[in-house]
Amino acid sequence: MLVERIWSANPYRNFHYLIACPESGEALAVDPLEWRLCLDAARAKGWQITQILNTHEHSDHTGGNVGLVDATGAKVLAHAAAANRIGGVDRGLGKGDVVRVGRTVELQCLDTPGHTMAHICLLAGGDRSALFCGDTLFNAGAGNCHNGGHPQQLYETFVTQLAQLPEETQVFPGHEYLARNLEFTLDREPDNATARALLAPVRQQLPSAMKVTTLGEEKRINTFFRLQNPTVIARLREAFPEIGERPDARTVFLKLRELRNKW
Repeated sequence: MLVERIWSANPYRNFHYLIACPESGEALAVDPLEWRLCLDAARAKGWQITQILNTHEHSDHTGGNVGLVDATGAKVLAHAAAANRIGGVDRGLGKGDVVRVGRTVELQCLDTPGHTMAHICLLAGGDRSALFCGDTLFNAGAGNCHNGGHPQQLYETFVTQLAQLPEETQVFPGHEYLARNLEFTLDREPDNATARALLAPVRQQLPSAMKVTTLGEEKRINTFFRLQNPTVIARLREAFPEIGERPDARTVFLKLRELRNKW
């Protein structure tokens, strides 16, 4: 499996991805809002974009579909429950479905509600474990639930699905927010040495060269995975004393998401 991460340089701070088969040169474009950048990147690599995958229905992820389909004839794939809202979807996907790219690439669909209630993440296994996670999981952060989602569902997705993936899984989100998310982690957990050591170099990096984290790293730097950390809980009680001394993980997650909405 070959992966090309494409920095959009737009106000939304989108990342787009091309996932290609090294044998056939066929490629899948993930959330290609700035579709011309994706097309140019594919041509430079000698790849042919044959499929488009929308992780969810928001226009900052689907807005490039028409242009890229017109240029390539690619088929559009998306969560079956979001297909009507997106329009022009050729294949509706559900939990456990497999997306094949060329002769060698197989990607498993995870049904990951929370940011929206019809959200797909793509999981690549084999010799390169990778998660293409749209707006569910960000590097050091979690998606918001403002436009058609629900934080309770996002919690379930984090705990029952994302946290169970192999620690070496690389995390490829739909947007670049790493520095800001690390700042939130340190606001909640000032003694997190790993997050603090990472923040300074990240502030100096161009978005196009931003670090790709692994799930194992996320569990050390992402406060939404650190729900039983004593410092996180103690700091959370300053804002929400009603949660008590031993809040459960769900309560901690929901209150963290509430704080992050205003932070």
